[in-house]
Amino acid sequence: MSLLDEIKTKAAALKKTIVLCEGEDKRVVEAAARITKEGIAKIVLIGNKEECARVAPDADLTGIELVDPLTSEKTAHYAEMLFEARKAKGMTREQAEEQAKDRTMFGALMLKAGDVDGYVSGACHSTANTLRPGLQVVKTAPGIKTVSSCFIMIAPEGKNTYNPDGVAVFADCAINIEPTAEQLADIAVTSASTAKQIAGIEPRVAMLSFSTKGSGNDDKFTQSVSRVQQATALAKAAAPELALDGEFQFDAAVAPEVGKLKAPDSKVAGNANVFVFPNINAGNIGYKIAQRFGGYMAIGPVCQGFAKPLNDLSRGCNVEDIVATVAVTALQAE
Repeated sequence: MSLLDEIKTKAAALKKTIVLCEGEDKRVVEAAARITKEGIAKIVLIGNKEECARVAPDADLTGIELVDPLTSEKTAHYAEMLFEARKAKGMTREQAEEQAKDRTMFGALMLKAGDVDGYVSGACHSTANTLRPGLQVVKTAPGIKTVSSCFIMIAPEGKNTYNPDGVAVFADCAINIEPTAEQLADIAVTSASTAKQIAGIEPRVAMLSFSTKGSGNDDKFTQSVSRVQQATALAKAAAPELALDGEFQFDAAVAPEVGKLKAPDSKVAGNANVFVFPNINAGNIGYKIAQRFGGYMAIGPVCQGFAKPLNDLSRGCNVEDIVATVAVTALQAE
């Protein structure tokens, strides 16, 4: 059984309820129907029957709960929740009543209220429009100040020389553009949790750089390297039980022969399976190289750091991507 099939099977056993916010999108409606048919999760779809039938006429909506914010009896309650959460920021009750009708905000408020276990959106909304409601009303988990993302990278059959687990976690590849040392430390800790909870691996976290243990401490680059060094120290202090080390070049992180040469005293060097990139440029390029040149399957981006499970789809996603994201969200809810 593949890792993705395992994730779906585990999700089905949990019987979680996930809200899909975009009933106006054909892919989302078709995914909702498939998820329901396969029993992966119970789906609340934000939209109305006529709209869904128009965009996806062949989708079977049996077992799917359709909710329209314009007519729902809960909209007023959610608007009051939103007003209480945002009035200190200057939001008026009238603004809250209007914003509560927005589908992504409505979904986030459902999650905040505990009416669903997880939230998935982004097929036809930008990342900012998808995550902003989560940041405003769901907020971050205790002890975590940074919302981040990761990709679960699944090795192709027979191509895992430097990845004996057959799966790895890459972070942050989609949200934080130039993270601070504190943010990198948060990303490391939450990525380790994702590795264990979703990917089913015991995390060994490498803080990546173009430098290994000070080899790149040239005056021109000191700030870049020292940020990763500081992040490593902060992450170790925050989660001393984690197998975490750095800063490492990628080869020192994954190749045992290079790890022994460059960082002989490290328990992570040459053996890492969770990779924290220094910025979004490196992370985004890195996962796409692994995907296109290495043949890895990339599940994600998986959002991390929210108090409750909330995930963003790529606007180029297909039905299978949505199904996978819902299954991951269900596991996060557990």
